[in-house]
Amino acid sequence: MNEEILKLQNGSDIRGVALEGVEGEHVNLTPEIANVVGQAFAQWLSAKTNKSAGQLKVGVGMDSRISGQNLMVAVSSGLISQGVDVKCCGLATTPAMFMSIVFEQSQFDGSVMITASHLPFNRNGIKFFTKDGGLEHEDITEILKLAQEKQALPVDVSEEKNFDLIYLYAQHLRAAIMQGVGDSQRPLGGLRIIVDAGNGAGGFFAEKVLKPLGANIEGSQFLEPDGRFPNHIPNPENKEAMESIRQAVLASRADLGLIFDTDVDRMSAVLDDGSEINRDAIIAMISAILAPNNRGATIITDSVTSDRLTYFLERVLGLKHLRYMRGYKNVINKQKELCAQGENAPLAMETSGHGALKDNYFLDDGAFLAVQLVIALAKAARQGKKLQSLIEKLPPAGEEAELRFKINDENFKEYGKNVLEQFAERARDVGCIMPESFEGVRISFKGGPEADGAEGWLLLRLSLHDPVMPLNIEGTTPGSLEKIKRAAALLLQGFDKLDMSALN
Repeated sequence: MNEEILKLQNGSDIRGVALEGVEGEHVNLTPEIANVVGQAFAQWLSAKTNKSAGQLKVGVGMDSRISGQNLMVAVSSGLISQGVDVKCCGLATTPAMFMSIVFEQSQFDGSVMITASHLPFNRNGIKFFTKDGGLEHEDITEILKLAQEKQALPVDVSEEKNFDLIYLYAQHLRAAIMQGVGDSQRPLGGLRIIVDAGNGAGGFFAEKVLKPLGANIEGSQFLEPDGRFPNHIPNPENKEAMESIRQAVLASRADLGLIFDTDVDRMSAVLDDGSEINRDAIIAMISAILAPNNRGATIITDSVTSDRLTYFLERVLGLKHLRYMRGYKNVINKQKELCAQGENAPLAMETSGHGALKDNYFLDDGAFLAVQLVIALAKAARQGKKLQSLIEKLPPAGEEAELRFKINDENFKEYGKNVLEQFAERARDVGCIMPESFEGVRISFKGGPEADGAEGWLLLRLSLHDPVMPLNIEGTTPGSLEKIKRAAALLLQGFDKLDMSALN
């Protein structure tokens, strides 16, 4: 067990297979491992806070996954074995677990969330929070190394103290809506707002946030927690999931549809006309809401956002666009860095739907982002406007594609870096426009000969963990996508260990 435990690290989280049921995937995240991880977190947090383990108070929650209860009990057992005062928060969300450290009624020293976001039913994982937010990659490595040295110490958790965190969290979100709209009675009266929770942990948003404030939530779907995820993948990036909420909005004639991932740290939306507000559009929408009070501020995004978003943020809203790296921790850490330097960076957001507001503890909180949309909707309705008016000047999306090239080389990182270097050199030699890129090589096409008159962009990058090079392409005029593909194929000629069959 201890030799394999380091392999469970996934960036700044722990993730693994918690249930049998998928061919070729065997359990490697067991209750025994969760127990020693709980012990290790107690030791790590004790050193971090300069408190003894017996002085620590830690909340533990889970999403709706089938394996969640056993892993939650196991982590709690490991913490309790070290003397930690554990509060069982039951079904919760990842952002709520961080807020348990902030809320006056709880003020935990740390918190643990059992979740694997949108991954299949057989997977699960563990996230940790302190008052500084989510842990970093090196923190997880340290905790797993500490766990390697420990043996499982199951203890009786029947006396574990239950804590209704979602009640507090929903109260917090309702207060934000009432304050934002300027109405403490029924700020959402007359509006139909529906929620698709994908059978994850987000169903509370309809029943405990929207409905008490006067919203009609009829048409909401998949609010019941079910870790088998029988209806669709709880993932705002999934096309079937977005089509499901889109159809629900149209069928119920809703003013707005909201969709969350399993643990509610991501969200997207659908407008009353069926328009999907995700990827570039959700960043544009939240930015437009923030812009009036943040003139000239910097919006930080991941590397695959489009040129149309840059145009909208900079030319329409008067903001700055910093296109940074993929990975929600990367964009949030950059936001924190800029703010610490005195620069105003109110929003850091990935196209995946992870979005952190400076004024919300730099926390990627899907429900709090949804609150911003709900407030904007209520204000617009009172002025006789629609929510889509906020992004009416966002240029339409072009043809998009993401191609993934497998690297057939054991030293895939070195090979991939070499590909990027030569790709960039070749692009410069043929006169390509290459904007600053913090990740991979980005090329803009403005109708020149290098791509037969195509307009759009591409980004070639190296996956952080896998032997894969993703190529993102957007063509903004008819036929440009295929022309950019052909240009990319020419620039990538001769790399015999790069499987580029996706270009055919």
